Amino acid sequence: MLDCLIIGGGPAGLTAAIYLARFRRRIAVVDDANSRARLIPVSHNFPGFPHGVTGDGLLLRLREQLAPYDVPRHDSRVEILSRHDDHFAAHTADQAFEAKTVILATGISDAGVDMQRLEPAIRDSTIRLCPVCDGFEAMDRRVAVVARTDHAIGHALFLRTYTADLTLVHVGEAALDQEGRGRLSDAGIRLVEGASVDIRIDDDGKPVVALDGTPHGFDMVYPMFGCRPRAGLAQALGAQSDEVGELTTDRYQETTVPGLFAAGDVVSGLNQISVACGQAAIAACHIHHKLPRAW
Repeated sequence: MLDCLIIGGGPAGLTAAIYLARFRRRIAVVDDANSRARLIPVSHNFPGFPHGVTGDGLLLRLREQLAPYDVPRHDSRVEILSRHDDHFAAHTADQAFEAKTVILATGISDAGVDMQRLEPAIRDSTIRLCPVCDGFEAMDRRVAVVARTDHAIGHALFLRTYTADLTLVHVGEAALDQEGRGRLSDAGIRLVEGASVDIRIDDDGKPVVALDGTPHGFDMVYPMFGCRPRAGLAQALGAQSDEVGELTTDRYQETTVPGLFAAGDVVSGLNQISVACGQAAIAACHIHHKLPRAW
């Protein structure tokens, strides 16, 4: 019986594993190698890296930091998670685990983006997914925000801090209302609208947004079509989530299912690596204090 099963091997999951391993807890990590962090070209927001760190580089360092503690890491995907009287049972395609507690650190996936086709451009920083993470690197560039909802106005206004050459590409049958148009106009943000969109990379490696077949060229494009929280395992147990499907937790990162904790982007709130690591530390410390002493 494990003290804790950690599902997800991104920054949150690996941070939780480091803490719990140092608490001498019996743990295991199950990871499907699909952390969104792996796509980060360079992060300049995470403390301790004056020249930034790639997503792959950060994950490698975290795995190296965990390595001395001999924590079992399983390259697999948990398909079923069930709760029993005093423990959880988790099943992958070919393994089964029992644990007193679970930390879900499964993150999110980006909606409306052909990740397989655009992943090279994401790694090359021409397609970007997080204005908070890399807006500074968009300084004075030709930038487009592409979205289907009015929430994109907020993303565009955020990026206006960094560049005056900014376009909101609004996709859908319904046009933006006059209030939204006014906010964009007041900020000097161009608006183009259409019913269909295709984002592609031209022969020079530049992103092109084809709106109703008409191409528009930019230096950088932010597709803001929302996200899909990977919260299905928790929701199947009845865990509460917010309006977009991200899990709600208490101050100790415990979901509404007792013993089931969550950390990182799967949790309702700010999606940042530093936040994810902090949430993982909180969850790990609370689990350690909650369980019987390991002596």
